[in-house]
Amino acid sequence: MAYSPCPNDTFTFHAWTHGLVADAPPVEVTYADIDVTNGLAERGSLDVLKISYAALPWVLDEYALLPCGGALGRGCGPLVLAREAVAPADLAGRVVAVPSERSTAYLLFRLWAARAVPGGVGEIRVLPFHEIMPAVRDGLVDAGLVIHEARFTFHEYGLSRLADMGEEWEADTGLAIPLGAIVARRSLDLPALAAAARASVEHAWADPEASRAYVHEHAQEMSPSVQERHIGLYVNEFTRDLGDEGYAAVRGLLDRAADEGLVPRVAPGLLAFPGA
Repeated sequence: MAYSPCPNDTFTFHAWTHGLVADAPPVEVTYADIDVTNGLAERGSLDVLKISYAALPWVLDEYALLPCGGALGRGCGPLVLAREAVAPADLAGRVVAVPSERSTAYLLFRLWAARAVPGGVGEIRVLPFHEIMPAVRDGLVDAGLVIHEARFTFHEYGLSRLADMGEEWEADTGLAIPLGAIVARRSLDLPALAAAARASVEHAWADPEASRAYVHEHAQEMSPSVQERHIGLYVNEFTRDLGDEGYAAVRGLLDRAADEGLVPRVAPGLLAFPGA
C-alpha cells in the first residue's frame, strides 16, 4: 500500500497499518508524494494506493476506486501563491510550480487558467509539494500551486494568495472538491479492502490519541496545531464514504476535464464500486 506521510493519510490509515482493524488484510506501507504514487499506479506497481482523482482515467482498467479513505470536501482546494498580490492575468507567460501534472490540483488549475489567464501561463515546473513555497519565496518560479497544509502556512513564507482553486470550482459547479482517491487492484477482495479503510477511519475518529505519535512521526516539520487543522479539513464524512454527492463531484470533475481535452474520457460504470 502507498500513501503520503501527510497527517490526513497517517491519521486515516493508522489503525489499518498497525493491525488494529479486525479481519483487515495486513499491509506493508510505502510513504510517497502524490506525484510518485500516481506514477506507481500507472505502472501497476502496488496493490492499494492513494492517488489524485485526476489520475483515475489512466488507471481504472486495472484499479477500482474505493468509496472510502480518500480526500474530498469543501473549502479545501489548492491555492495559487505568488510573492506579491497580483492579478491572475499577470501569470501570462510566467513560470508556475505544480506538485504533479497528473494531480487534481493541476487539473483544477488548468480549468481555471483557461478562463482567468489570457494567453496562458508559460512554463509548468513539477516540484515536490514541500519545495514549492520556498521556490516561490526565493524567486525560482513566479507562482506556485500548493496543496495540503500550505493553506495554513503560506503566510510564514511571506507569500500572497492569488486564487483558491477550490473556491473557483465550487462557485462554478456547486460540487465538492475531489482531491485524493484510494484505488485497489480489481483482482483483489475489494469489499474487504473498502471495509478495512472505512473501519480505519472510524477507529481514528473514535480514538484520535492512538494515532497522534504516528502522525507526528511523519510530519515532524509541521506544528501540532497545523497537523490538527490539516486532519480536521481533509478527513471528513467523504473520507468514510463518498456517497452520491462524492461520486457526483468526481464524475463532474472528470467529465469537465474530458470535455476540455485534458484527460481521457472515463467509460460509464468504471467509477462505480464493483458489487455496489
